[in-house]
Amino acid sequence: MAGRRKVNNLLGLAVLSTVVQRPMHPYEMATLMRARGKDRDMGVKWGSLYTVVRNLEKHGFLEVAGIVREGAHPERTIYRITDAGRAEMADWVRDLIADPEPERPRFEAALSVCGVLPPEELTGLLRRRLARLEEDVAAQREALAEWRRETPRLFLVEAEYDLAVREAEAAWIRSFVEELTSGAFPDLPMWRAWHESGRMPPEMAELAERGLTSD
Repeated sequence: MAGRRKVNNLLGLAVLSTVVQRPMHPYEMATLMRARGKDRDMGVKWGSLYTVVRNLEKHGFLEVAGIVREGAHPERTIYRITDAGRAEMADWVRDLIADPEPERPRFEAALSVCGVLPPEELTGLLRRRLARLEEDVAAQREALAEWRRETPRLFLVEAEYDLAVREAEAAWIRSFVEELTSGAFPDLPMWRAWHESGRMPPEMAELAERGLTSD
């Protein structure tokens, strides 16, 4: 699991999966990772790249392969992956795929307290989010179809997953909006009464005090 790793930052995994191709210096690593979209896949913070590379070297996952100077540029250290680095990379991927970890997206955080907004306002905001999601999904489908013409599917599975997650979110929002607009959502009267009166209904207040809200 991530907690037992000597280098926990996912940027470390991105580095290892890049350097496994051939030895390179950190600037080249960053260039290739950007080209491959690893900053999107792994939430990369580029300012920590050199620290992560040094930590990978410190723990024996990378080693210095040489130092080069190109023209007027300062010297650059070339790193290569070690056998321990290859083993760590493979083990890290196994953990991430096999062991689900709870993730808390900002949207989920907002949904946990969405009752502070009137249902009509929430419906409008959800529709706005849905419109943007549908635009993103359409663009992703088009891009994925284009990539599939030249790229082996092995290198597209993360894009397929991201698209599937967005499609699932859009489907859930459509269903939720339909419940809100049709009146099928079971707590609408109590919810509206809260905002019309400015006071939380006693039954809702009791649940909130007991910590049994949707959060």
